[in-house]
Amino acid sequence: MATSKPPAPPQHTPLARLAEGYWAESRRPLASLVFIAPLLVTYEAGLLVLGHYAVQNGADVWLRGSLTFLGFGQYFLLPILTVCILLGWHYTTRQSWRISRGLLWAMTGECLALAICLRLLVYLQAMLSQVVAEAVRLDIFSTIPSGVGQAIGFLGAGIYEELLFRLIMLSLLAWGLKRLGMTDRKRMVIAVLLTSLLFSAAHYVGKYGEDLDAFSFLFRFLAGIFFSVLFVYRGFGIAAGTHAGYNILAGL
Repeated sequence: MATSKPPAPPQHTPLARLAEGYWAESRRPLASLVFIAPLLVTYEAGLLVLGHYAVQNGADVWLRGSLTFLGFGQYFLLPILTVCILLGWHYTTRQSWRISRGLLWAMTGECLALAICLRLLVYLQAMLSQVVAEAVRLDIFSTIPSGVGQAIGFLGAGIYEELLFRLIMLSLLAWGLKRLGMTDRKRMVIAVLLTSLLFSAAHYVGKYGEDLDAFSFLFRFLAGIFFSVLFVYRGFGIAAGTHAGYNILAGL
């Protein structure tokens, strides 16, 4: 009696294999670290060189303030901890310590494309809300002084806001909800929504906070969800790079 052969596995084209490899490798913590390293060095060096002319990111201020409160006031401790967190995370994944040629350029292109998409989102939200003129007036970064100091602040926001709200808060909240027995989908939805609300609200508190406005609050909440989804599915590097890229586009 003849037996039928099992179906052959689908053959992926070289382009599909390349895209699949990029999708997996760009999510690795090591790739994120190498990708954000120039942004991190530029931001920290810019703060030292420009002094009070540089725009220090709010998340940076809160993180350094928390470390100082705990008795760790060394200036370079925060960037060192950022590097150590990503290295430790990569070590636990037991993945290769090599980076493919051209990976960083591809990640840069992806971040730029995603930043443009987010920039278009603010105009879409404005049209749906029928407040286009108000959206132009209330551009969420229009109150930051222009110049090199502003650009330095953009890089810091991309790194340290993603570090605080996504890598630390989102991960810890998702882990805590998992310990309570929630399903993966439910805990991730709750974690994304809560951290996105905190991300938006944080822009209106403290001495660096802005006046509360419904339009900008809603946009920042949606942007928080956008960055959270990027963090979950594309990794820390893409989320941070897209955040910094959007800030620069908005500033321009």
